Amino acid sequence: MPLVEIKEIVNQLQLNVYSGEEFLNRTVSSSEISRPGLELTGYFNYYPHDRIQLFGRKEITFIEKMTSEERYMIFKSLCRKDTPCIVIARGYIPPLEMVERANKAGIPIITSTISTSRLSGIISNFLEGELAERTSIHGVLVEVYGLGVLIQGHSGIGKSETGLELIKKGHRLIADDRVDIYQQDERTVIGEAPEILEHLMEIRGVGIVDIMNLFGASSVRNSSQISLVVNLQDWSKDNKYDRLGSATESIVLGNVPVPKITIPVSTGRNVAIIIEVAAMNFRARTMGYDATKKFENNLAQLIQTNSEGKDD
Repeated sequence: MPLVEIKEIVNQLQLNVYSGEEFLNRTVSSSEISRPGLELTGYFNYYPHDRIQLFGRKEITFIEKMTSEERYMIFKSLCRKDTPCIVIARGYIPPLEMVERANKAGIPIITSTISTSRLSGIISNFLEGELAERTSIHGVLVEVYGLGVLIQGHSGIGKSETGLELIKKGHRLIADDRVDIYQQDERTVIGEAPEILEHLMEIRGVGIVDIMNLFGASSVRNSSQISLVVNLQDWSKDNKYDRLGSATESIVLGNVPVPKITIPVSTGRNVAIIIEVAAMNFRARTMGYDATKKFENNLAQLIQTNSEGKDD
């Protein structure tokens, strides 16, 4: 089961440690966040004690109306040995009884000035990404005009060289050779580089190159949604290729169908430029403009005009 340390959440989301800094090595295994409303009334039958406990305005104002003894008893039940941490939103100061019981149980208390709902979403989204099951696929993932484009094809067809040319044109590298993917939700799949290959590319005849050092920090990105898959294929006169763009293909990545196009590779074809155009055309389609439909409408109008001219 994947685990995330509380220290990583604090560092990545830039949260503040109010108390229990020595307990930040505690881990969490669930992306779901608990807001202990019923628990503050003393109802602990279904208390999800293994989740991060988030306190906002409602919880804090309710606690303030309790006596010190009531607060002590509630936090004694709230602070379990497997409770990852307590998070306080909106910059509220944790009650003294909470701090005492959390310290005894070895639970860190984290604070933030962010609103409760937004903070819950930020932490939950971060944990979903970190805890998601990952699989590795072969290819080169680059960000082209803001779209994550996964370049695939057999070994030696020129995926890395095409990716390198796209980087020289100002686009960004996410991963080369091996891409770790995970499903963020029902419609989104995210790709990133394995830690050992981060910001690196292998170019045959040259070796391993560090893209960030050669081209600067703006030439790389840690992760990206995969919006389009480009399959590079050796050109063959026996194969039939889509010339109008009307054929729709897709490939399933992490249970998410992703649009796919096939680009034939031959001497003299600038594949990098073709991928740039493919990315721009894909974006135009998602915004409602389809050049293929425009061509078909123009053709239909031309046929109709010629037909009317013959009738006259």
